[in-house]
Amino acid sequence: MKILLFASAYNGMCQRMHRELEIEMHSVSIELSANEQHMIKAVEDFEPDLILCPFLKHAVPEKIWQHHLCLIVHPGIEGDRGPSSLDWAIASKATSWGVTLLQADAEMDAGDIWDTQKFNLRHTSKASIYRREVIATAVQMVKNVLHNAISNPDFKPRPLDYTNPKVKGECLPLMRQDSRKINWSLDTTETIVRKINTADSFPGVLDSIAGNAVHLFGAKAEYSLYSATPGEIVGHRDGAICRATVDGSVWIRQMKMAQQEDRRFFKLSSTQVISQQFTNAADFSALKVINSRVQNDIKIDIEKAVAYVTFDFYNGAMNTEQCHDLLARLRELRERDDIRVIALMGGEDFWSNGIHLNYIQAAVDPARESWRNINAIDDIVQELICMTNKLTVAALRNNAGAGGAIMPLACDKVFARAGVVLNPHYLTMGLFGSEYWTYLLPKRIGDVKSKELTESCMPVLASQAYELGMVDQVFAEDWSAYHRRLQSECEALAQDDNYFSVLARKQYARMQDEAVRPLESYRQYELQRMKAIFDNPQSEYHHLRYNFVYKISCQATPSRLIYKTIPSQSKQIA
Repeated sequence: MKILLFASAYNGMCQRMHRELEIEMHSVSIELSANEQHMIKAVEDFEPDLILCPFLKHAVPEKIWQHHLCLIVHPGIEGDRGPSSLDWAIASKATSWGVTLLQADAEMDAGDIWDTQKFNLRHTSKASIYRREVIATAVQMVKNVLHNAISNPDFKPRPLDYTNPKVKGECLPLMRQDSRKINWSLDTTETIVRKINTADSFPGVLDSIAGNAVHLFGAKAEYSLYSATPGEIVGHRDGAICRATVDGSVWIRQMKMAQQEDRRFFKLSSTQVISQQFTNAADFSALKVINSRVQNDIKIDIEKAVAYVTFDFYNGAMNTEQCHDLLARLRELRERDDIRVIALMGGEDFWSNGIHLNYIQAAVDPARESWRNINAIDDIVQELICMTNKLTVAALRNNAGAGGAIMPLACDKVFARAGVVLNPHYLTMGLFGSEYWTYLLPKRIGDVKSKELTESCMPVLASQAYELGMVDQVFAEDWSAYHRRLQSECEALAQDDNYFSVLARKQYARMQDEAVRPLESYRQYELQRMKAIFDNPQSEYHHLRYNFVYKISCQATPSRLIYKTIPSQSKQIA
């Protein structure tokens, strides 16, 4: 089929839907503009058999849905309507939620229903639920409809019927800040975390700290009690601040200053916002570092000679100091005789997205910080490549992009969860890239495919990465099943009778590669290209980074996402 995707952004949902449909041999084109005329032209040019809206914040023009079948992915149960579906589900303490595939109609989210499916609702952030459960459910639902309904002439979608007792959803308004407002003198830790979860990663919960209006993100419950007034900051760790509550405390990982007249802000670690943007930052200089297992960006669990290293950096971005910390922990593990396998787990929502563009944008000298950051992440990759006394595993549980999609290739084994999306390219940010990609990527998939991946700037599904050779095995998408299989594979590597022979072969291969071309030469070549970009104030990188950080839309669909059809006379929509 010819399928046109309308989307408000080429986000994780849109990327996965795009590639999943192509694997099923559909021809897919994408239109990201909210402009009605652009949408109409996209339809006329592509002449789709089906229009699918996996992530659309605005209505489909009537001129389109009256003449074409348009199916909307709505992140809510049957009958749920409105722009804050997951927000209200989390706020209401729902234990299950769902996704509904419905037909575009005159009334938003009220069209005929093609399918609906439910999932258990984890007690976590809106963004995490969307990335894991909503996307997986939506993809499976669309596949089912394409296989069973679209091709069935007898299939008829059912109208939304609120008189049906099985229809539990309702039409709810946009959730505003008054519904999220925290009352620090009354709200429990659990209540505060839930409120922040409803607003993560957008729009955040508007709050006040020492007279500064801020949006809060990334909450974690900490039930340690402190002799402090609820709302008071009692300490910090890994960039997060800990605030007292009536029954414990809560960690706030990220904040964003509220907009001030013509001045806009973006998310940063909480301590960075305080130190850089609070007028009374000096008042917080004596805050103590709290040793907490709850708020700990890098966690290491050791079992049966396997070290599972979780580096849960917010949104997957790794700033210079975080890279230094991770490198130090890896070097400690390298020296331990009781560890045979090191498994890099990434975070709960992303494996890694490479260097930290927000942190760089906030630096006094972004070019210098870009240089520091890329060298710091290169040091991690170098450590992994040269760690010849251990076996290393990249456990790709979640999506990865840019340098974060290259870093796994430094490991001996790459085990991906089905459905994971990789973006192994840099050009969309105006960069050449580093992380030893000119060594690691061709070594895995060859020069031709490496050039294609890095220049086409298209996402790659785990199954596609496996076919290419970037990934060694793809395990089940189910979170628990993936971890069970991962643990089994890691333990098998650690307990293998031929473990030391495998290490010897690894050491010999590294020596051979070094003899052909020194590893340092790859780094120097990449960094020479990167430094020229960083040091040029007019380079596209600085402009693209600014737009990315401040969420400024490109206002047009990138040409790489538009399906190239053979020119024909367009059919105009009446």
